[in-house]
Amino acid sequence: MSPFRCLSGVSWIALTVVALGVSGCRSSYYAAWEKLGYHKRDILKERVVEARNEQAAASDQFKDALTKLREVYSFEGGSLDRSYRQLQAEFDKAQARAEAVRRRIRSMETVAGDLFKEWEREIGEIGNPSMAASSRSQLEQTRARYSEMSAALVRAEASMAPVLAQFRDYTLFLKHNLNAQAIASLKGEALSIETEIAALIAEMNASIERADAFVREFQ
Repeated sequence: MSPFRCLSGVSWIALTVVALGVSGCRSSYYAAWEKLGYHKRDILKERVVEARNEQAAASDQFKDALTKLREVYSFEGGSLDRSYRQLQAEFDKAQARAEAVRRRIRSMETVAGDLFKEWEREIGEIGNPSMAASSRSQLEQTRARYSEMSAALVRAEASMAPVLAQFRDYTLFLKHNLNAQAIASLKGEALSIETEIAALIAEMNASIERADAFVREFQ
């Protein structure tokens, strides 16, 4: 189990609250963790894992939404109102997952920025030129791998918005036209959304693989 999940509920909440806000508050947050033996590197790795897991959960939710969408445009009888409400529920959950992914990525980016700034500063404190050069090389390699991984997560996250917009249009139209004829007229649009969701899921899965690789290599 991650050490960041081993604290009592009160301790975890307290540290999270301290972390919010200006950089001075983050310094207190990092200092609190360092007293427990965990440094920015450990925290960044945890943030990457959290962002990766949230992305995976979002991918699963979009798959569920896609399944429900297929059920709706293949409607062959029953309650249209219930079908609409179920589709709306899937949209709401997908939207919530997308926002959670955004929050996780922002948190990850904040810790990464703080870590790399600290690393740069500490390299300047190394008097031995050979050691300083070695440390800088390691920093540059780590930052490059992180940038590639982060960019993949951000691209996948950004791709959610247009898919959600299409999904919202579909559910609103369905809400206003709860009849079989409306569903038939929307089948072409639904197939377009299905294609977009499938592409999004593939991009999300690729970003998850990038995050997994970064965590494996980040020591």
